[in-house]
Amino acid sequence: MSVALGELAVRFGCELRGDPEVRIGSVAPLGSAGPGSLSFLSNPKLSSQLAQTRASAVVLDAGTAASSPAPVLISTNPHALFARIASVLYPEPPPRPGIHPSAVVDPEASIDASSEVGAHALIGPGTVIGPRCTIGPACLIGAQVRIGPDCRLFARVTLGERVQLGARVLIHPGAVLGADGFGYARDGVRWLKVPQIGAVIVGDDVEIGANTTIDRGAIDDTLIAEGVKLDNQIQIGHNVQIGAHTAIAGCTGVSGSTRIGARCMIAGACGIAGHLVICDDVVITGFAMVSGSISKPGVYSSGIPIEPMRRWKRVVSRLKLLADRDPPPGEAEEEQDDD
Repeated sequence: MSVALGELAVRFGCELRGDPEVRIGSVAPLGSAGPGSLSFLSNPKLSSQLAQTRASAVVLDAGTAASSPAPVLISTNPHALFARIASVLYPEPPPRPGIHPSAVVDPEASIDASSEVGAHALIGPGTVIGPRCTIGPACLIGAQVRIGPDCRLFARVTLGERVQLGARVLIHPGAVLGADGFGYARDGVRWLKVPQIGAVIVGDDVEIGANTTIDRGAIDDTLIAEGVKLDNQIQIGHNVQIGAHTAIAGCTGVSGSTRIGARCMIAGACGIAGHLVICDDVVITGFAMVSGSISKPGVYSSGIPIEPMRRWKRVVSRLKLLADRDPPPGEAEEEQDDD
């Protein structure tokens, strides 16, 4: 499909500088865009590409618009406007109502007639699937699951028993929601499994990446609030609570019973210990180890940035020398106890 720039300007309430009849049929980066493509610029580091772009139109802020050789759609948030336009040009395919002949649906399950169930999917007893949902091939949906309207589950998604999804939830291949949490009680040298009787409850407009896992609660439920965005290969432990519109990048692990506030941004490969409280509006940079609660909004880091190996060895050596100096009395006593 293609859309005229004038139509986009009216639809999204933005200023257009250029020919309203120019039609856009695709999106592309500034450096590789061609005729019929829309691009955007929000990173000043890429400003040099703007003068050379062959895009038919560019989304820019007002301060950069005069530098564009192509027609401009002006926005205070070019990336967000670009995302909205891209959603128009590349809409999600609607469900194809019906149940594939190879799917196994328990007689006690309820599936709205407008929803699609793909090949080899399994739907458990008591599960309710709302309107206009897409359940991809080989998805495993346990008993008593509730799936709200307009949800889309790609291939091989697993929802354990009593998982609840709000509206417009998007789950990518291989994700597992509702597996048992890592709950054990020590009995001498043995571990006793603690039954995990909670559920996973997911709010509206949540997106969950490929192979991400969210454990069911031990007693209370694991809660993922509206608008949360989880990248691929994230581990969310039992009884974790994540506040609205928080985003977490790939390979981060959150241990059990930790509460993360709203509008937080957590970068990749972070480790977050259990039973912590992280307040709203916190940013945690990549490879950070969060071992204590955070009570004030702000940006937090703990990873050591990369250095050439010889310099890195010197940094570590000096850290060890500092640690070997005479510690304060309290720390000295702790070290003796550890020995």
